[in-house]
Amino acid sequence: MRVHYMNGAGNDFMVMDARGQKMDFAPLAVELCKLTGADGFMAIDYSAIADFRLHFYNSDGTRGEMCGNGARCICRYAYELGIAGEKMVVQTDAGLVAGQRISENIYRVQLNLPSVIDLNRLPNAAYVELGDPGVPHSVTEIPGLTWEMREELRAFARDMRHNAAFPKGANANLYTWLDDTTVRILTFERGVEDYTLACGTGSGATAVTLWQTGKVPGGVLTVKNPGGDLTVTVRSDGETITSLLLEGPTEIEKIFEI
Repeated sequence: MRVHYMNGAGNDFMVMDARGQKMDFAPLAVELCKLTGADGFMAIDYSAIADFRLHFYNSDGTRGEMCGNGARCICRYAYELGIAGEKMVVQTDAGLVAGQRISENIYRVQLNLPSVIDLNRLPNAAYVELGDPGVPHSVTEIPGLTWEMREELRAFARDMRHNAAFPKGANANLYTWLDDTTVRILTFERGVEDYTLACGTGSGATAVTLWQTGKVPGGVLTVKNPGGDLTVTVRSDGETITSLLLEGPTEIEKIFEI
């Protein structure tokens, strides 16, 4: 069994081609993620409606609806293995995701559109779901946020992740403005139960929240994650979001023969 170890802006994954194979992915995800301390596990499968299907699991073995950085990595994986071309469509549990190779290591995906946007779910947190069924996110502004504040904010982030106001739990996104088009972000992810170096859907959910409040008038937001920068582009018809694009780096770090 050949497994690729990849990362997208520091968000890392164990990735394999499971087409035509019957496997119990949940325990496999736990075991493979232990090898590298990866955030998640992804397997490619056949699809009747897309170039391929993505099975995504968190490092604790729970299945995830979708993962933005994971989708970007799986697009590179599929291209490198000749499974898909430079443009592709991925079937995920949250819906179809279009992906594109921009350069050798830069990949862009079209995130699932928001199915829920509640700017006032809590006094200090918006709630956004991307896709249907949606990937759940809370979004909270922490003025002056630095990555060194992660331990200081851990209890708060964990509370947001498990807060009863979020019926499926939530990836907790904490952000601060750096300039008119740039934010710094920390994300505490469900399933990983810790901070990750980047969260693609979290970056997208943050951009959706800010766009909805008129704070991203140009539609392009640079999101500085601890593991690297991501660019989120929000396109709309003036009132409704019609497209949500996530772009950033991908890396293949190691190949395991297991």
